[in-house]
Amino acid sequence: MNAPAHLTEEGRDPTALRERVVAALRTIYDPELPVNIYDLGLIYALDFGPDGRVDIRMTLTAPGCPVAQSFPAQVEKSVRTVAGVSDAHVEIVWEPPWEPGRMTEAARLQLGLV
Repeated sequence: MNAPAHLTEEGRDPTALRERVVAALRTIYDPELPVNIYDLGLIYALDFGPDGRVDIRMTLTAPGCPVAQSFPAQVEKSVRTVAGVSDAHVEIVWEPPWEPGRMTEAARLQLGLV
């Protein structure tokens, strides 16, 4: 019997999968700032496929970021370890450009900006 369309293959609801992916993203820190990439506002979109694939649109704090070449693979590897994820793909985008207003309040507090 197939699981209802609103459930992942493992019978878990999509909200729980999203929460697990966000938790994984919060373990990855920007190399230049002591804040995780999710709270820093570098994640622009998370799209979940019915087969467990996660497509991630993200940016970096600056185009010349020293980890621009290696960071997408690190993010993909981390997300692939999440239960219910079959694959992950990162697309780096530059529009809209990242700006500090994208940070969560917790990140701004951590950096002393509030």
